[in-house]
This record gives sequence, C-alpha cells and structure tokens, in this order.
Amino acid sequence: MTAAPEVRSGNLTVAELESLIDAGEIDTVIVAFADMQGRLVGKRVSARLFREEVAAHGAECCNYLLAVDVEMNTVEGYAMSSWETGYGDMVMRPDLSTLRRIPWLPGTALVIADLERHDEAPVAPSPRAVLQRQLDRLAELGLVPYVGTELEFIVFDDSFRAAWAKGYRDLAPASDYNIDYALLASSRMEPLLRDIRNGMDGAGMYCEGVKGECNLGQQEIAFRYAHALATCDNHVIYKNGAKEIADTHGKALTFMAKYNEREGNSCHIHLSVRGTDGSAVMAGDGDHGFSPLMEHWLAGQLSALRELSLFFAPNINSYKRYVPGSFAPTAVAWGFDNRTCALRVVGHGHSLRIENRVPGGDVNPYLAVAAIIAAGIHGIENELTLPEVFEGNAYVADVERVPATLREAAELFSASDLVRSAFGDEVVEHYLNMAAIEQRAFDAAITDWERIRGFERL
Repeated sequence: MTAAPEVRSGNLTVAELESLIDAGEIDTVIVAFADMQGRLVGKRVSARLFREEVAAHGAECCNYLLAVDVEMNTVEGYAMSSWETGYGDMVMRPDLSTLRRIPWLPGTALVIADLERHDEAPVAPSPRAVLQRQLDRLAELGLVPYVGTELEFIVFDDSFRAAWAKGYRDLAPASDYNIDYALLASSRMEPLLRDIRNGMDGAGMYCEGVKGECNLGQQEIAFRYAHALATCDNHVIYKNGAKEIADTHGKALTFMAKYNEREGNSCHIHLSVRGTDGSAVMAGDGDHGFSPLMEHWLAGQLSALRELSLFFAPNINSYKRYVPGSFAPTAVAWGFDNRTCALRVVGHGHSLRIENRVPGGDVNPYLAVAAIIAAGIHGIENELTLPEVFEGNAYVADVERVPATLREAAELFSASDLVRSAFGDEVVEHYLNMAAIEQRAFDAAITDWERIRGFERL
C-alpha cells in the first residue's frame, strides 16, 4: 500500500464548523457512536448547543445502548447496565478529529464520540474502546495499522417500509440475474449508487468505485484504505448513510451476511502494519518476500482465527455464509491470491497485506479489526512459525474449519486464554452475553422453514 492521501473534502475543523454555523449552513450536529451491533446511534443536537457545550463537555446517553439486543430490548446479564443499577447515563465525548459534513442530510454535520463513565474512565466494552486498546498495544511495538473494508450489500426495488410490511418476503431485487462486474444491469442502480458514492466523498471519505457482485441486486462500493480507527469510523458512517440514501430513492438495501441461499454479503478486511516512520515492515528478504514480522503476524492470524470468530461473525445468520464453493471461506488456511482460503495474501512492498475473508456484511468493524490486531500481536510476541502456503482448493483441504455456528464460536471465545489476555474479562463477558442472548432468541423462534415442512406433512 502506498501512502494514503489526506482527504479534506467534507472533513471539518472546529473553526470551519463554527464558520458554517455562523453562515447558517449547519444547524444540526449528530453526536454518534457504534453500538455492539455496529449500528450508528446517538443524538442530534442544535449546532448552537454543540458549539457552546457539547464540543467541550460531551452529551449524555443511556448506558443501555451497550446492553440491548437487535430489537432494542433491555436484556439481562450485562454488568454495566441493568434494572438493578438503574440504567444510568454515560458520556458521549466527541472526537473532534472526526467532524464532517453529512451531505445527504441538509444542514447537518456529524462527529464520532468515545464513551466515558462519569469519572471519565472509558467504557471498556464500547467497540471503539475495544479497538483503541489494541491500537495502544500495537503502538508499544512501534507499529501502525492500515485497513480497508470491502462491504457488500443487496439492493431491492421495495422501500424499507414496504419491505417491513411484507415481513421481508417476496422482495424485488434490483437485478434479475448475476451481475458480477456487469455494467448494464448495474446501471439501473446507478442513480442510487452515484448518490451514495458522492455523498460519502462529501463526508470526507475517498470512494474508489463500485462493482456488481454475484447475487441479484448485489453491489460493492470500495473506499481507500486509511488508519484502522479512521476506516472503522468511516465504515459505520457509510453503512448507516447508504441506508438513509436508499430510503430517499424509495429502495432498500441489506448488509446481512446471508439474505438468501445465493451468495452472501461479505466484508473482506485488508490490513497491513508499518513502522512509525512509514516503513514496509511486512516485506522482507525471507520466503515469499516476507519479513520475520510478517511470518509471525500471519501465523498469529491462523492460530487465533477460530478463537476470535465471534468478533468476525457475531450473529446467528453470519454462519450461514460459510458454504463450500460460495467464495465465503470454510478453511483456516492462507494462500497467495487464493479466494478459497480464509486468509488471502496480496500485494508486495508497502502494499503487502492480508485479506481476512471471514467477516460478513453484518460485522462490527471495530471488533473485527481489534481481533485481527490481537491475533497479529499474539503471533509476534510468541514468534509463531508460519505453516506452508496452501495451494489449490481449500474447500476440500484437510485443515481446521471456520466455526459453523454462533454457539461453537462463543465456546471457543470463552475458553481462549488469548482472548481474555488481549481484551480483558469485562469485554469478554460482555460479548459472550450478547452471543448467549442471540442464541436463546434464535433457539426459541419458530421459522418459516419449520412451518413449511411441518404444518401439514408432519
């Protein structure tokens, strides 16, 4: 990877924001953060209040935002938030370096916040805090991570509200056939896709382009890599914004890992590390052009992948992606430019990097990137030996497999000394409770599959 250009379009300094407020161009500031599910949550405040109070002192929100399920139900088992503790507040402390315009929302700017307790201690289970802890560990080794996330989604001609009213059944995908790299059918979606691309550029991101994917109506919009924290911030803003923009077009889109029996939505994560001086520390004179650090880093990814899968695949539906021959990985193996492996090595020199193909479109990017960094540090600190490169079809290889269920992933996560050492018991127990709640909810659900098979014939 060559040096990423500094992006200014859409990014705002505090002085620039104040000028826009004075000119009447900005009247609303969204103070936001990613919750456990990777969703952007927070509040809208008046621009005047933001300038006078919130920018310096933050804004309060209920701590249950890190202790609810997907339906926003209050659920038991979280140490930080419960009826017994009164569901108190936490402070959203704006990270002013993340200030930006949100062009698709008139008169609006947005800032990402870090979460603090009232004593100003960080809220450890917050996804951004989980990542920052791993960034601090990496900095102690003199390393800086650069990340790109490749997020796929499926577009439907139904609006979000129409899709809800249908129970998400019988929706009309925005194409009728496989459109991988196809231009003609993708052009039907171009008014929407163009608005998303330009909107994200206007929000300070570097949009590289868009391509069709294999499922009906499926697309991938790619963005230039950046520092790990900036990429994750951009990821959650983009994911939320793409849905908002689709809504204005009367369309819906989904990032769920597996919408139907065709190809799922992936979120391949490319990550490389450099020295603090920008040096290409992964490249070297060893086998395959690797440095010893690269060998240990990649060996760490392989060694820890199964234990960390809960952070790569956090939902019941996540595990439906892992189907042989679907371009979603099932084999814990590494290869050069080999899309049948969970870990794909590409590039050379500064661009030498590892693509982790395990996460789906439902991933929380902060947690997944934190897991990748934790695995790399594990490999470096223990000087793990890199297994031989895999060649051929990893779907049929005699190697370890990616966990097949959320239950299996949670058991591996819970039993892992590496996980507890890297993230701490507070974080581990928090996300194990999240997995247990999802598992219980799914186990209790009666599905269409069961009704179709059993209503008359059983």
